[in-house]
Amino acid sequence: MALSPIKTCVLGVGLAGLTFHVPFVLALPELFTLTAVLERNPQTPGGKVQQRFGVTTKIHRTVEEVVNDPEVELVIVGTPNDTHYPFAKAALEAGKHVLVDKPVTETVKEANELAAIAKAKGLVLYGYQNRRWDSDHLALKRLLSLPSSSPLSLGNLLEFESHYDRYRAGIRSSWKDSAGAVYDLGSHLLDQALKLFGRPARITAFIQNIRGVTKPEVDDIFTIYLHYNPGTPFSNQFTVLLRSHILSVKSPQLRYAIRGTKGMFTKYGLDTQEDQLKAMPTVSSILEPGYGQEPESIYGVVENIADDGVTITKTTWPSDAPGQYIGLFKNLAGVIRNNEELEVKWAETTQVIEMIELAYKSSAAGRTLEVSKV
Repeated sequence: MALSPIKTCVLGVGLAGLTFHVPFVLALPELFTLTAVLERNPQTPGGKVQQRFGVTTKIHRTVEEVVNDPEVELVIVGTPNDTHYPFAKAALEAGKHVLVDKPVTETVKEANELAAIAKAKGLVLYGYQNRRWDSDHLALKRLLSLPSSSPLSLGNLLEFESHYDRYRAGIRSSWKDSAGAVYDLGSHLLDQALKLFGRPARITAFIQNIRGVTKPEVDDIFTIYLHYNPGTPFSNQFTVLLRSHILSVKSPQLRYAIRGTKGMFTKYGLDTQEDQLKAMPTVSSILEPGYGQEPESIYGVVENIADDGVTITKTTWPSDAPGQYIGLFKNLAGVIRNNEELEVKWAETTQVIEMIELAYKSSAAGRTLEVSKV
């Protein structure tokens, strides 16, 4: 017996709502129904969703209207960072399942409180870490899963360098310019690294406002080191370097530089899904061939050292599996309707917030900090 689609309300119709949430809800009508959106000041009767997608849905003006709507089963929080906790809390207390955009909260304390409410009420609480489904990240996972006997194996990793760089001299008329780069882009980089390698032993961070065009305390660049002791996860010491620079003059930008005992992987350019989602004429494009597929021009390269310790062989490592943010939504529906396992566990997203808090403390103190064992 087919289960009924999950009646969903998306909070916010800015970049997050119109690019990363509404399209997937509409593209999966067998799993979701877009019952409503939160749009405080619609300029037309149908609001931004109708203007962008030609779809008519209820428009709520306040969060109170959303949580008091008996039709709504799932609330997707795609509003500014400082609203994630109060909006998610209100939805959970009203008995709604919740998907929260990254960063899920601003503090670990808030994340833990939301987890306690969801557990007490038997509700699904899911963190939107969509970049786990980037095409280049999927390609990287495939590379790292090769057996050590493979001629393309990197061996034990020595250093894992991951970037989200860009060139942006000015500021946008967006709340993200007041959120800070660590909460914005660092959430993605930390989540990917922690999922791949687990909890580090120590953390060192350098966080700055280099342009001086926003409030001094609002960071626009960061470098975060995660230090791993021998045996976790490799027999040697291992370092993760996560970086975002706002004044990086490069095209395409560096994405990965990963050094191992047997080779190195280098990758330039970003996953294509965000640009496709912004430009696509209809949501059906998400389901068509070519969606999420990287051009060959930005495939990664593996370089391996031969047994003679001199000869280096270069091999293109394709991002042949397309990026699929839709996988997150399919999993979310399966969790809500079929009690499937969460692919993004709330404890994992909470750990991201913990590392962000430690990174700010490290940068402010100018020293490396120990990471407590769980």
